Amino acid sequence: MSLFFENDFVKVDYPIAVLGTIAAGGKVTTANPKYEATDLSYQLTDSGASVLIVHPEILDVAIEASINAKIPASRVLLFGEKEIKGYKPYRSILNNDREIEPIYYFPEEAKSTIAYLIYSSGTTGKPKGVEITHTNMVFRLTQTLIVENKLGPHSIIMGTGGLCHIYGMDRITHTTLIRGATTIIHSNSNVETICESIQKFKITFIYTDPKIILKLVNDPLAQQFDLSSVGMILSGAAPLSDKLERKFYEMFKIPILQGYGLTETGAVTICPDTSVPGSVGILTPNMKAKILSDNGHELGYNEPGELWIHCPSIMKGYLNNKEATDAVFDKDGFFCTGDIVSVDELGNFFVVDRKKEMIRCQDFDVAPSELESILLTFEVVSDAAVIGYYSEKEAAEIPTA
Repeated sequence: MSLFFENDFVKVDYPIAVLGTIAAGGKVTTANPKYEATDLSYQLTDSGASVLIVHPEILDVAIEASINAKIPASRVLLFGEKEIKGYKPYRSILNNDREIEPIYYFPEEAKSTIAYLIYSSGTTGKPKGVEITHTNMVFRLTQTLIVENKLGPHSIIMGTGGLCHIYGMDRITHTTLIRGATTIIHSNSNVETICESIQKFKITFIYTDPKIILKLVNDPLAQQFDLSSVGMILSGAAPLSDKLERKFYEMFKIPILQGYGLTETGAVTICPDTSVPGSVGILTPNMKAKILSDNGHELGYNEPGELWIHCPSIMKGYLNNKEATDAVFDKDGFFCTGDIVSVDELGNFFVVDRKKEMIRCQDFDVAPSELESILLTFEVVSDAAVIGYYSEKEAAEIPTA
């Protein structure tokens, strides 16, 4: 089953559709609501989706994509309660007395049975379907429960990330439910709306990303609200600069934890640690790691290299793509993250950049994210991207924003 939606409309419907499908023995794949019909058609076809549940406001895109993917109109359902253009709300299939028994798996079955197909960003080609098994997800959630052990029924949590991504899936959809916490979900990045919710609902914990943190720092309006109820923020999805983290704390006195992870490995492969600014923390339980140089030698403390990890939370593989799967696992089952990291003597990890995005300039490896984080400290800059531009004059790549 594929879910194609906008957060603001389906806050309650979304987990019902996800968990109901899983309990019935189905697989779930989530699609970005900003997709054009071509992108959605590709994912529906590649994943083998047989049912599509969609937000009414993007129904036209879904109709075109479903036709291309040969999904019958009767299997295209809507979030919400109204029938539109002959397409029925998904709750209409629940309006009967038939009760379906949940599907249970033995441990060995759970290791190989796919629960989720979450598509990667496609920065190195077409998006790939990441096969996440029931066992993978259980380990991911167990790690989260151990790391974020102060959350519970007393917590009032806000999530600002997209639910179609693994960060939102792991944290906002699953973790908050397991904890029994009250959850407020924001799909937009409007500072006033976010701050109003924090003040009104007395939010105690926030799942967000560096872009939201930057907006709160740069918008004077944020300081007009009472945000004192917030005890902690977990920033994920992208690196958070040390400078921005310090500036935010100086302004709001709210500590920020950084999380690190990939779709393939889980939203938290390395747990946060408040004691070292700029660090994404220490390894989570059951996680093994090694940092390798370009020639495959293991590196020591404070030596940047490519991170390889091993854990039961790591994906089964890429759907219908054995070549890509084999390319990211070594003979011992370690997964290649493609990220350049370093680790200090206390086990604190620091993310430098993506290996394939490093810019080679004057015999130096320049990390685009470091330059981008500097540019984003200027109030007149709302977003920034740095790429390598080859200069014939310098006979080298030059970082260009």
